Amino acid sequence: MARSSITSKKNPTARTPICGWKLERAARKCGALRIAGVDEVGRGPMFGPVVAAAVILAPRCRLEGLNDSKKLSEKKRVELDVEIRANAVAWSIAAVDVETIDRINIRQASLLAMKQAVEGLALTPDYLLIDGVDTIDFACPQESRIQGDGTSFSIAAASVLAKVYRDHMLVELDSQYPGYGLASHKGYCSAEHMEALARLGPTPLHRKNWSPVAQTMLEFPPLLEFGEA
Repeated sequence: MARSSITSKKNPTARTPICGWKLERAARKCGALRIAGVDEVGRGPMFGPVVAAAVILAPRCRLEGLNDSKKLSEKKRVELDVEIRANAVAWSIAAVDVETIDRINIRQASLLAMKQAVEGLALTPDYLLIDGVDTIDFACPQESRIQGDGTSFSIAAASVLAKVYRDHMLVELDSQYPGYGLASHKGYCSAEHMEALARLGPTPLHRKNWSPVAQTMLEFPPLLEFGEA
C-alpha cells in the first residue's frame, strides 16, 4: 500500500478535544482494518530514554476513563496499562537510549522510537494515527494529529503504555542513581533535579546536548591572579 500522510493543524480557537473513535472511524471508511495509535513520552526530560508505544484496539473495545495520559492520575494510568495490555489486538513498546538521542537529536530519536514500536507489533498495521505533527518512516497511510492523545482512543492507549513504562523505568533508575529525585520528577528539569545536577554532576544517562547538562560539563582553565603573565 502506498504511503500517504495527513497532518492536522491546531486551530487556536478550537475547543479542548474529546477522546473517542472519530479518527478511527474515518480511517475505516477509507478501508483501513488494522489501525495503530502511536505516541511517545520523554521528549522534554534531560535524563533517560525516550519511549514510544503503538496500540491496535478492536473497534468495540471499551476502556473506561481512557484519555491522554497527562490528564490521568498515576493510579488510573497503571489500571489502564493492565487493561490495554490484556484487551488490545496488539501492542508494542520501544525505547531509544540517551547515546542515540545525543547523536541524532531528540526529534529524530522520538521518530525512531515510534517506528520501532510500530515494527514491534504482532500484526502489521495498515493505518497509523500519530500524536504530534510528524509521520514516521513506515509504508502505510498515516495521520498525525496535534493533541491526538486526547482525541483518539488508539493514540491515548499508546500514550498510557509509554508513560507507565517510562515512569516505572525512572523509578528503578532512582535507586541506581540516588540523590537526583528521579522517581518524583521522572528526569524532567524540575528545581530539585537542577539543584542535584549542580551538586552531583551528570550521570551517564543525562542527555549531554541538553543545556543544563552541557553547562555542568564545561571545563574552564583556572583564573590567573591579577598581574601574572
